[in-house]
Amino acid sequence: MNRSVQHPICDYEGSDYQQVFWESGERQYEDQVEAIAIRRLLHQPGELLLEIGAGAGRNTIRYHTYRRIVLLDYSISQLEQAQARLGQDARYLYVAADAYRLPFVAGLFDAATMIRTLHHLAEPQLAIQQVRRVLKNGGLFLLEYANKQNLKAILRYWLRRQQWNPFDLSPIEFAALNFDFHPKAIRRWLEENDLHLKRQLTVSHFRLGLLKRTIPLKVLVALDSLAQWTGNWWQLSPSVFVLAQAGNTMTDSPANGFFACPNCQGEQFEECVTHLKCQTCNHEWEIRHGIYILR
Repeated sequence: MNRSVQHPICDYEGSDYQQVFWESGERQYEDQVEAIAIRRLLHQPGELLLEIGAGAGRNTIRYHTYRRIVLLDYSISQLEQAQARLGQDARYLYVAADAYRLPFVAGLFDAATMIRTLHHLAEPQLAIQQVRRVLKNGGLFLLEYANKQNLKAILRYWLRRQQWNPFDLSPIEFAALNFDFHPKAIRRWLEENDLHLKRQLTVSHFRLGLLKRTIPLKVLVALDSLAQWTGNWWQLSPSVFVLAQAGNTMTDSPANGFFACPNCQGEQFEECVTHLKCQTCNHEWEIRHGIYILR
């Protein structure tokens, strides 16, 4: 864990998370049901999408309806893995940055996603505020969060096998920089930031080792695919996907620029092969093998 100036950061630098957790960790069920949720919620065509917490690019190819995608992650090594997976295609731009200080001008993106990322954020409201700032009016936000009020947690609480209350609206930090959130709290934070709920899907209903070992993968995925549609009625699964849409409260037109300096919010840069130089504060931000490092 590294620390930025103000906020704790969960840094996957040097981690083999993609290989160990997803490729070798028997997570095919979770991966496939998340792919279904993404396809159902974010199928609209668009120009520019921001993927916050992109990691090694596991989900990037699933945003195929967007012409350009910015992969943002705090970890440089994760973005290097994404480059190896996706290549140097001009469709992809790689940015190492802090989700609390998104280095982009206001109103830039048509859509943003944050999947398996919010649960590492100690101040989720601030990150959501940043998402709204960089979204255009009417822009879409696809958010996945770890659900505090899941059925397993409720049963454990009723049986007195856990102390924390799954019905309480406060986040629960069950491990260092690993948080579960209450659905009502998530919806409140979205509304407070002019992000209006359009659809909820509940995901990974059958995330139990016994079920994954005894029931064929195709059957589990098919059952979860059906159960996802109940998300607007109740949220009892360990993972919830929500699609929200930005309102029309942004009065100023987006600037002509792209990046905004994390230090001073300046929007004018001189770009060289090895760095971006902010014309306002003169800070130089490194460009390393095609990765813009603005953190």
